[in-house]
Amino acid sequence: MKLKGFTKLLLSATLLGASGQAAAQKEISFVVTNQERQTIDGFGASDAWSMWQIGTWNDSLQTRVADWLFSSETLADGSPKGIALSIWRFNAGAGSATQGDAAQINRDTRTEYFEKQTGQRRFLQLAKERGVPTFLAFYNSPPVHLTQNGLATNTGRDGTFNLREDAYDDFAAYIADMLQTAEEEDGVHFDYVCPVNEPDGHWNWIGPKQEGTPATNREVAHIAREMSREFQQRGIATRILVNESSDFRCMFATHQTDWQRGYEIQAFWNPDSADTYVGDLPNIAPVMAGHSYWTNTPVLRPSDRNYKRVGLYGYRRRLKEELDKVPSVGFWMTELCIMSNDEEIHGGGGFDFSMEEALYVARVMHYDLTVANARSWQWWRAAGGNYKDGLIRMYLKGERTGGRRGQGRAMVKDNMVRDSKLMWTLGNFSRFVRPGAVRLEVDGSMSSDGLMLSAYRNTDGTLAIVAINYGTTDQLVSIDTPKGKTATLYRTSDVERESLKNLGTVNLKRASLPARSVTTFLVSNRAK
Repeated sequence: MKLKGFTKLLLSATLLGASGQAAAQKEISFVVTNQERQTIDGFGASDAWSMWQIGTWNDSLQTRVADWLFSSETLADGSPKGIALSIWRFNAGAGSATQGDAAQINRDTRTEYFEKQTGQRRFLQLAKERGVPTFLAFYNSPPVHLTQNGLATNTGRDGTFNLREDAYDDFAAYIADMLQTAEEEDGVHFDYVCPVNEPDGHWNWIGPKQEGTPATNREVAHIAREMSREFQQRGIATRILVNESSDFRCMFATHQTDWQRGYEIQAFWNPDSADTYVGDLPNIAPVMAGHSYWTNTPVLRPSDRNYKRVGLYGYRRRLKEELDKVPSVGFWMTELCIMSNDEEIHGGGGFDFSMEEALYVARVMHYDLTVANARSWQWWRAAGGNYKDGLIRMYLKGERTGGRRGQGRAMVKDNMVRDSKLMWTLGNFSRFVRPGAVRLEVDGSMSSDGLMLSAYRNTDGTLAIVAINYGTTDQLVSIDTPKGKTATLYRTSDVERESLKNLGTVNLKRASLPARSVTTFLVSNRAK
């Protein structure tokens, strides 16, 4: 990033102030260069805890949800029918649902064994029909019949893997069976599978909320080796993903745990780490996966003393510095929703249909993509209840439509769904930045608030520029690109009908970014 562009951006941040309030408007210049950064593998979300239900609802509701999430079709006014996710993350079951209340897990977050995951498998089909190119399966826990405590949740054990010592090969075979069944019965090939989800940090996965288990780096490497061996014997092409860390800080250091569940980049990808190195395994994906939880605040300015060490920018900078030591390994951000420390938007309680959460998440996306160089970015739940963890709000028959407790609001007469600005804002990226796109450096693309802009050259030659205006006033921008000066504009804002809406052609030399909006400029491969 050139100093000149960065100085311009600091000027815009000064004009906006910490709260986004601005005085006189001034056109701000951005330059999309030909300097290439990471290749994008895709954008996605998971089916966890919702599609087992929605996948059994009536066809019209299933179609609506599938179209919103996966469709690449266009409506009559030129606006997208859906956000065209390119990765679908499948919550592979551990069988806790078969145990009923004895599972010590909340009913809605239990899972069946794969053969009984009817609703979720239905959405695998709907995703495939709509052209989703990449499927990822992940396990929160080994199946209950292979765990040490007979459960899919931890029960006060230490931070080790809840898998019987004699069952590593059995777990690998179980995963291989699932992959082959999905291909034979559903026609769905899983491109990736991750056997361990969030094994690190302060998580010990003590019930009763959900499935999960801790694991040490040695145990993660052990199951990866067993899976690699099993896949090779069966001729399975699926690639093994490690390790879906719960916190970036566990990837480059230790965080609320000891060395056995920290320094994961070095542990898994440095050949000197003989006990845990997996980089030479057949079927292993050259990808380090992690989640953006707990690292999204504070939002510091470049002038702040700890700017490069902590907070939204600092943690991602340190992650990239560590990943730069293993240049053959990419980074995937595979999960995020709103947590209690996201105080700027009042924590995770209560679903948010507005731009407040959407903008907050867009800012995290921008930093994950432009600082940490994420090759993939995936939201947690595609659909959820009254919490800030779903792109789509699902209502169950008999539920009330109000706030956290639903007092004084109407009772839902039948199952229903509702979209959100968050879903469409994710679409500002996922719909137009397609797998294989290359991120291009943008002079002036970094900011702790105010304007944020990133650019991506797709394999078909189109250029997608995503601009975020976090402030409360409109801004004028001038964008120079290698492709030309006109673009089709798609905007998501708090305006009722602006949800990835096609607003026609705009001159990039003088474009308006309305307050608190996310805009995608799509420059065709024939632009001038």
